Amino acid sequence: MKSLILSSALALVLFSSCSQGGGLSWRRVSMDASRTGVTACTATNQAEALGSLTDSVYVSPSGREFLPGSATYAAAKSLICAQAAMADVKKVIAQSTREMSREEYPESLLGNWYIDALMSITAKKSGKKVDFGIVNFGGIRVDMPKGDVLKDDIVSMFPFKNNLCYLELKGSDIRALLEQLAATKWQVVGGARCVVKGGKLESAEIGGQPLDDNRTYGVATINFVLSGGDDLYVARNSRNLKMFPGYIIDVMLPYVESLTAQGKPIDSELDGRIKIID
Repeated sequence: MKSLILSSALALVLFSSCSQGGGLSWRRVSMDASRTGVTACTATNQAEALGSLTDSVYVSPSGREFLPGSATYAAAKSLICAQAAMADVKKVIAQSTREMSREEYPESLLGNWYIDALMSITAKKSGKKVDFGIVNFGGIRVDMPKGDVLKDDIVSMFPFKNNLCYLELKGSDIRALLEQLAATKWQVVGGARCVVKGGKLESAEIGGQPLDDNRTYGVATINFVLSGGDDLYVARNSRNLKMFPGYIIDVMLPYVESLTAQGKPIDSELDGRIKIID
């Protein structure tokens, strides 16, 4: 749904290349609202954010007028007419203390918030202690905005049909996972503090204590990475695997709404859980 919004976000625009050899090329274009003043709207500020439309003219938020037959009029008509169907997801459901990017690496504000939430939710659903959490960065699809958080933001953030899972792993198996991440590409982890140097896992702690190869740990994850998603095999050698019904959005939406009900904003911090030394 975010892709329908003519906002100040950055967008990737595809162009056909007429140069020798043909093919396609990409360039990044900043959609800064300079042409129309259009911004992303909530359920209650449609006219302010999108402008007004009649059969004879579209008046943009910037005051510019566009007549039927123009591309801007056609785009505005499609967008404004879609708002009634989109009203539910345009509701403000939370407040965020800061913007959180999904692209920070190897540790991100959004990734930390997400995995810590999943660990807490998994502990409640399973009735078990959850020591460690792991999900893939690719499962987070949009950034968290600062200020008003729409239902659309959370729905767009977690669009995939993945299930929340609890399982148990020996420390040696968690170490093998962390060593794989250190040697390849890091993912989103919780409950752990790791130092990577030269592509090798130099140290790992869980719960503030050195990772114990012989101890069994409770793990929160998603079914996508159980058996090969993003080259992860989290379920390998696991015990007591439980997959919960419903998808990730079905647990994250109630979690966000519960924060609001408690008068709490969405917040996160970088805590140094992952340190990579070249």
